[in-house]
Amino acid sequence: MSNEKQPAPENGSIETYDARSPVVLSGSDISYFTGKMENYFRVREIPYELRNMQFPRDDRVRKREVGVTQMPTVELPDGRWMTDTTKMIQWFEAQFPENGLLPADPLQAFLCFLLEDWADEWWWRPAMHYRWYSDEGSRFAAWHLAETCLSEMLAPIALKWRYLRRRQRSGYTAGDGIGEASVAAVEADYHRLLASLETIFRDRPFLLGQRPTLADIGFAGPFFRHFALDPVPLEILRRQAPSVLEWVARLWKTRIAECRGTLLDGIPEDFGSLLDEIGHTYLPYLNANIAAVRAGQKRFDVNLGGAQFRGARYSRYRVWCLAELRLHYERMPASAQAAGRALLERHGCWAPLWQENDLPLLPDQEQGLPFRGDTKMVGFAE
Repeated sequence: MSNEKQPAPENGSIETYDARSPVVLSGSDISYFTGKMENYFRVREIPYELRNMQFPRDDRVRKREVGVTQMPTVELPDGRWMTDTTKMIQWFEAQFPENGLLPADPLQAFLCFLLEDWADEWWWRPAMHYRWYSDEGSRFAAWHLAETCLSEMLAPIALKWRYLRRRQRSGYTAGDGIGEASVAAVEADYHRLLASLETIFRDRPFLLGQRPTLADIGFAGPFFRHFALDPVPLEILRRQAPSVLEWVARLWKTRIAECRGTLLDGIPEDFGSLLDEIGHTYLPYLNANIAAVRAGQKRFDVNLGGAQFRGARYSRYRVWCLAELRLHYERMPASAQAAGRALLERHGCWAPLWQENDLPLLPDQEQGLPFRGDTKMVGFAE
């Protein structure tokens, strides 16, 4: 692919996007969100080339091109760069509406957005915990990243390994609210998730039926490159939830254009335990984060289901996530909104979804996505 850039069409118009040429997906082959994008591209048969980022050089490039230093990024054949998996997927879905990943049923579609957001912003923390808390997990991940993403750094690999382990623990586990008092609760969350998903995948191949949806792609984030890869959660997964492990492989090999099955009618009863968890932990966490952002607190404490998280980093991006969930709900037809409210109330999600008024969003926050990000890593880089 040429490094010479062509003039970028305004706001991501698609006239110059050549879908026959591969996009460049830059990240890491053991990265949470890179793995999510890989699963999306494979399911939708969008040609891509995976490149492992090199640090610190690629951090400077990402900051220049998309405004933030998160991974992954996607470079289109016309030279435009993209960031944020949620908005990138929405953009690609708009370009290829045939065989899309959003159900036609508006309430099912809303739940796909909700489950994807939960997978992105909540299960990130347990995934990081299992990777970096134990010596077994951190040895595997740090050594691999040292070899693949820090190869340009002139330092012994053992020094790179120690640097990565210290950096990730201070940034994403102990440094983001997971202390010794909350370890048991974080691991119990994982076991409950496996139990819920095992029930679902014993019954059907994908979350909403015989074909994948956006919800399946969302859960590829925590599972594909973390829970089904890292040694500690993988052993738990093998023993406790073999049907979930089969789903991970099934999603990787599925091409939605070849799927002939249908989705379920309505919302399956076995979604109840997932919604209970969202109402019990995730939405209250978003509200605690919003209170911290509003108060100008860079860190905050929150008790979720008896587990005390101390010193969690604030995130402006997650304020925007809640605003997006509300927007998806409000875009549903009135009849779907009524059914959605009844469902969310039944599982403790309705009140926390609307608890906070006047969300502390920045002016035009994230309006440049997927081509320009504002705040995704604000809080995590401080």
